[in-house]
Amino acid sequence: MNDEHLRFCASAEWAAVVRDELLPWVLGDEGLGDDVLELGAGPGLVTDLLVERAARVTAVELDPALAAALEERMAGHPVEVVTADATALPFEDGRFSAAACFTMLHHVPTRQLQDLVLAEARRVLRPGGLLVGTDGEDTPARRALHVDDVFVPSDPAELPARLRAAGFVDVVVDSTGDRFRFRAAVPAR
Repeated sequence: MNDEHLRFCASAEWAAVVRDELLPWVLGDEGLGDDVLELGAGPGLVTDLLVERAARVTAVELDPALAAALEERMAGHPVEVVTADATALPFEDGRFSAAACFTMLHHVPTRQLQDLVLAEARRVLRPGGLLVGTDGEDTPARRALHVDDVFVPSDPAELPARLRAAGFVDVVVDSTGDRFRFRAAVPAR
């Protein structure tokens, strides 16, 4: 992430958007269960909200400095911060009740690696487990924020097929033209 983008993603302004708009839009009344995985935690603004909804949260972050800062900030909360790549999650199959992927897919450098993130999320979710998330669409303003940054936006029209290919069912993708949300489940046994 470039410095401007990182500052924005750690800002009170973005925290309010996540709290008041994104999380309610993505989750609705959906429960996440007892053991939630967060993919690409970054500065942890979504982590702050997930820990209010689940007994345990595991936040995965690729950047060691961001992971260390989040681990320090989450001390005393039921949050484990793991420095790892979401394309090769260090967890056993079927561990988590839900996985959350908030505005991080576009930071994964290729479509093939994004599909691997989706497949890994599927692998570590329990039968009946839920993947929820949101991401930004390819707009000029979003491209400007990502100068000298990884920005590989997903096409929301293609995402349902990609989620199904990863093994998910009950796939829902909604787009506003600026952002999209997605929800998909692991088949129940």
